[in-house]
Formats: sequence, C-alpha cells, structure tokens
Amino acid sequence: MNINLLDKLREDKIFPIIRNQNPQQALDTAKSIIDGGVDIIEITVGNPKMFNVIETLSNDAIICAGGIITSIQAQAAIECGAKIMSSPIFQQHLVKISKDKRIPFIAGTSTANEAYCAWKARIPIVKIYPATALGGAEYIENMLRPMPFLNVIPQGDVKLEDVKSYLDAGALAVGIGRHLTNAPSYNEITQRTLKLRESLK
Repeated sequence: MNINLLDKLREDKIFPIIRNQNPQQALDTAKSIIDGGVDIIEITVGNPKMFNVIETLSNDAIICAGGIITSIQAQAAIECGAKIMSSPIFQQHLVKISKDKRIPFIAGTSTANEAYCAWKARIPIVKIYPATALGGAEYIENMLRPMPFLNVIPQGDVKLEDVKSYLDAGALAVGIGRHLTNAPSYNEITQRTLKLRESLK
C-alpha cells in the first residue's frame, strides 16, 4: 500500500463513486467531479465497457475500479490503468492479486469483525457498507472506538450534509454516490463537488 494514497484520501476527505454503467455518461460525470477539484474517483465496472472509461481517465485522475469480484475483473482493472481496486466484499484471492500486482485493494465490510479480519489480512483501507442503513456516523464511531487503527470509508446512501459527521466520527474519507452524481446537469455535479469541498475545509 502506497502511504500516499492514505494521505490523499485523508486530504480530500471525499471519495466519489460513479455507478452509472453508460460509458459516456460515466465519463462526463467523472470529468465534472474532476472540474470540481476532486481527482480520486471510484468507477463501478459492472459493464465491461467501463474499463475503457477508466483507461480514458487514467492520466487525469486516480481511478479506482469498483465492484471487483472476480480475478478476471481484477486483471482487466490493472490492464486498463486503474490505480486502486475496490470490492463490495472481502475475498482472499483479491488480496493476493493486490499484493502480487502491488495495486491497493479496498475491501467491502459491514461488521466490526469483518473490518478487523480485513485489517489482519493487511488491507490498509476498508469500506463500511451500507453505512447509512447500519446506523450512520454513530455506527462508525462505535466501531472505531475499540479499533482506532482502522482506516474506514463509509459509503451507502450517504447524503452530502452528513459527510462531516462521518469524518468527525473518525472516517478516513467518505464515499459519496448518487447524492453527488444524480443531478440535472454536469455543471450541477461540479458545483456540488466544489461546495462540498469548501464545506469541509
């Protein structure tokens, strides 16, 4: 794990997630977020064409290939220039690929036990999903109280106005999906990103 990624997430505080599987719309959404001053983004790769989107953006931002479950997906993510892999689950074969290829892996966990097991597997960053349904910022605070060494990224229906409470609870950064990206225009996504960054300074 490159410690610079930890520093980057700690500095940026937000981790935008694009789940749109229309390649052009995902590309335009990513560019709108970059225009808002955030250049670390997760793009879910349910559609194989999304690997092309990651490749297109790989020189402009730190792109995380999200939704990785299989070894084939992981290999495709590496080949298209993804700098990070993210999964909704915690699987040892993805941990092995991460270590072999030296690409950071963010595992998906829900419980304190799962997050601790991921940490024991030397995964430096875990996402807690679905954070809002699990109890929001209070859940994160309760998880981190006995395990402050965990670097967690809560995500899952996180509203823009709740980002600060998650950070105050101890989160490394906060994953933001549809409440950032579902907008009437790409300019609105840029403006939301700018305002959110400004509110967290």
